[in-house]
Amino acid sequence: MAIISALLIAAVVAVLAGAMLTRQSVFTRSLEAEQLRVQGQWLLQGGLERSRQMLWEARQKEVLTRLDQPWAQAQGGAFEGQIEDEQGKFNLRNLVNRQQPDAEQLQSFERLCRLIGVDPAVSRRISQRVIASYEQNGVPAKYPMLRNLDDLSGIDGLDPALLRRLRTYISVLPSNTWVNGNTASAEVLSAVVPQLSLAQARGLLAERDSGRWFINRGDFVNRLHLPQVAVDSVQVGITSEWFRLQGQARREQRRVTLDALLHRPEDRPPRVIWSRVGV
Repeated sequence: MAIISALLIAAVVAVLAGAMLTRQSVFTRSLEAEQLRVQGQWLLQGGLERSRQMLWEARQKEVLTRLDQPWAQAQGGAFEGQIEDEQGKFNLRNLVNRQQPDAEQLQSFERLCRLIGVDPAVSRRISQRVIASYEQNGVPAKYPMLRNLDDLSGIDGLDPALLRRLRTYISVLPSNTWVNGNTASAEVLSAVVPQLSLAQARGLLAERDSGRWFINRGDFVNRLHLPQVAVDSVQVGITSEWFRLQGQARREQRRVTLDALLHRPEDRPPRVIWSRVGV
């Protein structure tokens, strides 16, 4: 009986010890995961601050916002990120101006959609959704205000692949903006300047990207070689205030992502309008 009792006690002790070791292992893994998460967030914060600093330094050096400036280059190291000029894209907020749909901007949006291969029915649904998300002449908005293109994901015909393609050419900003001729694609410029064909826009950008940046709106219009186009009718500028930062930080097998909208006014350092952190 003494031997049996001893064996039972040993078995119970072994079970308890195993359970304690298991709990300790789970706690250790949980603690390590939390440490990696915190470290990743610190890296994201560092990448965000570095991006803000680069944008502010570029603005202090010169007025122009161009694609050859340091902020436009991919960031490497512990934080991998890319800043995009959101004013190099078509801003959906421009579809509504002074609480009214803007006919010229609607035409520009439709032209852009044709140029990038979006079905006209889908482009109409997008513009209707955008317009309905803003108050018009005292009539409340039917839908929540858009924050980014992901808010359009429920539209019929707008699948994930098409949504990814739209992100290259379209932005959603809190206020009406001009298009920056020094950062826009040929498709966007051809869309916002009705008389400018896509082939002409591509030729203009080849000249621009070789180092002949537009110095003001008059310079842009003159280099269109379209005498019928008036300077005041062209909503194209040479500076930008709105930027999008997308990046990630890796710690061992864990990855933390960052998506943020930055506003850089003329007289103040950039501030974060919204940010989203994911795992």
